[in-house]
This record gives sequence, C-alpha cells and structure tokens, in this order.
Amino acid sequence: MEPTKSKLPLEAVQLYNTFIHGGMSRRDFMNSLQKYAVGGLTAAAIAQALLPNYAAAQQVSPTDNRIKASYETIPSPNGNGTIRGYLVRPISADTRGAMPTKLPGVIVVHENRGLNPHIEDVARRFAMANFMAFAPDGLTSVGGFPGDDYKGGQLFSKVNGPKMLEDMIAAAQWLKARADCTGKICATGFCYGGGVSNNLAARLGSDIAAVAPFYGGTPQAADIAKIKAAVLVHHGALDTRTAASWGPYETALKAAGAPCEGHIYPDAVHGFHCDATPERYNKAAAEFAWNRTIEWFNQYARA
Repeated sequence: MEPTKSKLPLEAVQLYNTFIHGGMSRRDFMNSLQKYAVGGLTAAAIAQALLPNYAAAQQVSPTDNRIKASYETIPSPNGNGTIRGYLVRPISADTRGAMPTKLPGVIVVHENRGLNPHIEDVARRFAMANFMAFAPDGLTSVGGFPGDDYKGGQLFSKVNGPKMLEDMIAAAQWLKARADCTGKICATGFCYGGGVSNNLAARLGSDIAAVAPFYGGTPQAADIAKIKAAVLVHHGALDTRTAASWGPYETALKAAGAPCEGHIYPDAVHGFHCDATPERYNKAAAEFAWNRTIEWFNQYARA
C-alpha cells in the first residue's frame, strides 16, 4: 500500500483535529495557523485546505437514480425522545418484485459534528454496496446538524452523552426490526462514531453481527466481555493515542471470543478516511479500509 502524504506539516493537520474536537476557538485556530504561513502560503489558504469541502468529495449524488433515500424520525424513549436519520437503500432492492428485497443493515455514525453531508455520502456508498444504511443524527434534540462543522461541534457538547448513545441504540434496533431488513445489522463510525460502533457491539451482544470502527474509543473492560459481534478496527499510525488502544482491545476481544482484526495504516492521521478534508485524507489507507469493511460486513451479515 503506497501511503498518501499531506502537503501540509503534520502539526497543522493536528491543529485542525484539536480545533474540530473543541480544543480551541475558530479565532485561535486561525491565529495558530500563522506559524505555518510560509513560502507564499497564507493562513487562510491553509485553513481552506484543512476545512471540509463536501461537494468536491461527494461520491454518490443524493439524486442518484440507483438509490432510494429518505429522512426518518424514530422514537428513542431511553434517549432524547426521538432521533432523526438518513435512510438509504439501493433502488434495485425495491424493484425486483412486489415485495422489497430484504437487505442487511448498516448504522453509520458521524463524528462529533452531527450528520453532515459527508456521512450521508458514506451511507449512500453502503447502499451502492447492496446494504441498507441508516445514519442517525445525534444532534436531533438540539435542532440537527446546523450546516457547519464548527457549529455542529458546539451543539454536540450540549447534548447529554449517555442519552445520545441511547438514541444510537434505538436507531440500531429500529433498523434491525424493519421488514425490509434481514435482521442482520452492522455498524461503522468515525471518531465519536467509532466509539459508538464499539459500544453498540457491547450493548447489543448477539443482536449485531459486525462493527468496523474508525479511530474510535473502546468500551469499558467489563463491557468488552459482552461483545459477540465481529470487530474490525481501523487506525492511522500517526494518530498515536487511538492507535495505541488496539493492542489491549485485541487482547480483550480475543478473551471474549469475539472475532476481531485490526489495521494501523502508515502515514495516516486521525480522520484519514474523510475525503471531504483533503489534508487529512489518505487515499490508499481509506480505500483499503473501506474495502476491508465491505468484505467484513459481507462475511458476517450475509451468512
């Protein structure tokens, strides 16, 4: 695998990660970028390279005639009351006969910004791989994703964390119970969503077939012992803090008897899968991770 390296200093990329995870204000972020403004490159140009460009990264159009998409609001009695999300199925599954073809489901969980256009695009990519996907918006109780990642991060901090997790569990149970789902579900997510994927595995036990967290936190040790799902973990080698969690997590998963596999991708930073942020995106790592995820979900959810 040939690595894809950022054109900006690693420190600038890490600065963006600090900013987008709530570690500094927008003003402080812009001021801090000044030190990297050399050789005719301005702080504004660096910020432009680091901030998401959803239109440029879109792989499957929302109006693509190969998919059927809708927004659904479902009850979440143990969470924030309701949660809204983006449901996508391949149109071919609904046109083969009088009844829709049942498909395995995938819960797609966002980072700490809410359901932004990139996560919706990821859900559509799963539909193109012949899954039905549901991407819940953890910001539903505060009005939903506001159209801006920074503002989304600010809203995210206002939502009760345990209740948001209950919202995600409600979303997974709703997807699993749908008449057009086979009852086999998987979960994936990124950063916060990676942690949710791991926790869905711990909470749902044998009710979830597989998870593929990207650079996500791990459950408590006592909860790892409850995992029955097949766990596929993705980390960037330069994302040292989260990558270091794989070894202990692997040991605990094996002790629990859960099928597991982990990959740490060279020259990849936190957020390496997100092609909407080109200076974090590592094309080689992202494509390997995506293909492995599809293969993993096919293996464990289509039996």
